[in-house]
Amino acid sequence: MTAAAAGLALALAGALTACGGRQDAASTDAGGEVTCDVANETRIGIATGNATGVYFALGNAYAEQIGAAGGKVKATAAETGASVQNIQQLVAGTYGVAFSLADTAADAVNGTGSFDSKQPIAALARIHTNYTQVIVRKAAGIKDVAGMKGKRVSTGSPKSGTEVIANRLLTAAGLDPARDISAQKLDLTKTVDGMKEGSIDALFWSGGLPTPGVTDLLTTSGAQVEFLDITPLLPAMQKINEVYEEGTIPAATYKLAADTKTIVVPNVLLVKDDLDANVACTLTKTLFDRKPQLEQANAAAKEITLEQARNTDPVPLHRGSEKALDDLGAPK
Repeated sequence: MTAAAAGLALALAGALTACGGRQDAASTDAGGEVTCDVANETRIGIATGNATGVYFALGNAYAEQIGAAGGKVKATAAETGASVQNIQQLVAGTYGVAFSLADTAADAVNGTGSFDSKQPIAALARIHTNYTQVIVRKAAGIKDVAGMKGKRVSTGSPKSGTEVIANRLLTAAGLDPARDISAQKLDLTKTVDGMKEGSIDALFWSGGLPTPGVTDLLTTSGAQVEFLDITPLLPAMQKINEVYEEGTIPAATYKLAADTKTIVVPNVLLVKDDLDANVACTLTKTLFDRKPQLEQANAAAKEITLEQARNTDPVPLHRGSEKALDDLGAPK
């Protein structure tokens, strides 16, 4: 956890215990009818991702809109290492809501990949799509993922969804991530700095469009770097998880000369499966009721739709979210 996230966690812990008789921690689900009415003051911590990524931008905007909705639920977003760490800390009770890649969330409910056992999580909704952005320094002479052998490669923050995808792509290309590259396990800010300085030859990043950190890199060093088309590795990736699909990074996103094909994966908003259903319902309704405000924070929020909201398999929707989506008219 970053220092900022650790500080927030401590602050939230203090808030949850220093308010006398007021109910601050979200209660567990007691069953019964879901009314979407939260009677007690409730504080929620939201686990996002790297400070220059889309999770962080949307998470902070989401927290602000939860408070602006005028109900009993208030929220604060924190910078984290992203998907794997987010789920671990969600289950541990450090946070109440977590952003995650769908492939990492699937690993969590199945007890595979980074998780030794099945994790007690549920989804509020499917949200935007993450685009796997693989960028290399032209001077490094890397033409595909296999060409990263012996190179200095940033595979993302430890315990992040980016790291999961990076290692799977490297393996699919015939490389051993632990031996065949000089792995730099860095957050996006440090990665971009390394690319600019020439101390990193290539980076993997899984994020929405546009990712602020990638915009920074392309704005300042666009002539020195280029994107790789990684779609030849898609069949091998789909053998690991069916959620991987082909997508396109439009040229206009980062003012590139042409579109870039890549591999995409959906994102989901997660909670513990025993969260108070009325809190889950409120959080889900706010996500869609306040979507215009989220779009102002980052364009990736435009991909959040009621048509896709229920598509979270194999992660089950929380029953409070089911009620919210029913009320909002989301198709089944």
